Amino acid sequence: MINLTDWHTIDYALAWEKQEEIFNRQILNKQQNLPTENTLIFCSHPHVYTIGKSGNAGNMLLDDGSVPVIRTNRGGDITYHGEGQIVGYPIFDLESLGIGLKDYINKLETAIISTLAMYNIESEQLNNATGVWLDTNNPAKCRKICAIGVRSSRFVTMHGFALNVNTDLSYFSKINPCGFTDKGVTSMQAELGRKIDEEEVKNRLFEKIKKEFL
Repeated sequence: MINLTDWHTIDYALAWEKQEEIFNRQILNKQQNLPTENTLIFCSHPHVYTIGKSGNAGNMLLDDGSVPVIRTNRGGDITYHGEGQIVGYPIFDLESLGIGLKDYINKLETAIISTLAMYNIESEQLNNATGVWLDTNNPAKCRKICAIGVRSSRFVTMHGFALNVNTDLSYFSKINPCGFTDKGVTSMQAELGRKIDEEEVKNRLFEKIKKEFL
């Protein structure tokens, strides 16, 4: 079973704090041989740039102080969060699901790819890079539509993915997204030329995630 909750629009730091509480509770339950729960949190954040624990601060190209920059404890490099983006935080006990971290990320990517296919957006995985991408066979056009950065301890996960739905992509111009200097960023809206129903995407995405993990 996967419990779904929606925090709607929430400050990044507060969401991180709330994640940590759930994450630590699940680890404590495991240490005490108590049952764990698998929780998927959907939300969006006010404008913020976040940098992973091993990220390069030099990938912040233009910091004019208008958008907060937060160093976090997930994997990955720098990314942007803002309105029109669906952020997903799966706090899963991978042992209870019978999978490892590599399979976990693969299943997340597959669920997102399957969701995008419902909108006739053809996306795929990219070798040696997490996330979901378009036109991977054309270096000049290769662009990311969903970033993934996770933390795992005792096979419990936190942090997760950020799917660009109706995101203002101009904010990505101030960074090297996820550390890449030769790849672009896109959104569902940019690909389809129209605004997308974010609640519909959440519902479809949740069904695809359940299909992958249960």
